Amino acid sequence: MAHWFHRNPLKATAPVSFNFYGVAGSPAANKICNDLRTTRARLLEMFTDVTCNSEIMKNATDAYFSLLQGFILPLDGTTQENKMRFIQNFKWTDTLQGNTPSAQQDVVFELVSIAFNVALWYTKFASRLAGKEKYVIFYIFVFFHEKSYHVTCALLLTIARAIELKHNATLIAALSFETANFYQKADHTLNTLEPECSSKWRKYLQLKQHFYMAYAYCYHGQTLLASDKCGEAIRSLQEAEKCYSRAEALCKEYRQTKGPGTTAKPSEQLFFLKLGGLIKNTLEKCQRENGFIYFHKVPAEAPQLELKASYGLAEPILFELPPLSEQCTAEVYATFDLTKGAKNDKAKPKEEEVKPMKEPDLKPQKDTGCVIS
Repeated sequence: MAHWFHRNPLKATAPVSFNFYGVAGSPAANKICNDLRTTRARLLEMFTDVTCNSEIMKNATDAYFSLLQGFILPLDGTTQENKMRFIQNFKWTDTLQGNTPSAQQDVVFELVSIAFNVALWYTKFASRLAGKEKYVIFYIFVFFHEKSYHVTCALLLTIARAIELKHNATLIAALSFETANFYQKADHTLNTLEPECSSKWRKYLQLKQHFYMAYAYCYHGQTLLASDKCGEAIRSLQEAEKCYSRAEALCKEYRQTKGPGTTAKPSEQLFFLKLGGLIKNTLEKCQRENGFIYFHKVPAEAPQLELKASYGLAEPILFELPPLSEQCTAEVYATFDLTKGAKNDKAKPKEEEVKPMKEPDLKPQKDTGCVIS
């Protein structure tokens, strides 16, 4: 099957032991370290477990995050930085560097990396649900850049579902327009990064932006025709053709650009090909009706799209960190003594191999035209 999505694999990480010999100065402190190791290992297993569902994933995530926050939040009654934050080295791969891992001795780096993997898992889980036609999915990708969140919301399944169920053209045009704008914002987020890391992703985001703008103009043209504005409808369909042609060109550029991630083949996907035929047929219909019925002048400028979907979107559930584990108290925190740790261990952390995560290749029970993540 020709993938419609640039596949974003689960990120890989090196094992972490949380063995702080000498530093953990009490049985309660040692228990926190042991529980951190086991809950982390359990969560990593769930990423590739085909039997894992959203409830299991949430429980596994909460169990680890509730303990991990004990090394981030101030527990000594002051606003001082948690003394345990920088004690452990973590290694993770990322979206832009592919299989090349990055290492940071910072628990916040671990929290962000795990959270991103959890978000990716939910998109893959959503794909399996979509294949069973159980849900209409709304999902988000979050890019972290200069301490701010740049959110790209991909409403792709919502659009595909709306088209399949033959919802009104106004709604589909609005959903497509909003989605195109989100892809544009995501592209702009990456414009300051090194080309060797970001070029392939940027080509992908740009082709998706033009593709959904083509959808927006196509369905907006149908709305205009239904309102007896045939000249404007023709101009909107002409703009759809232009956006679609640009998307086709970007598909070729994307496939020729080197970069991380499994290369998609959107121009060979049925969802992509159908749009080309829809634009052509709708434009021809408008031109015929204008020649026999309306005799409207076709505007020189494309219509300005100011569309916003008033319904059809699922409300996202805001992510919240779980409460701090009851194990993480000020009394236990005080028994961690950094002065008794092996200083050389911190300066030269043990090199651990980062093995790629082997994701299960699950085929949807029905081809909905979309495969997420």
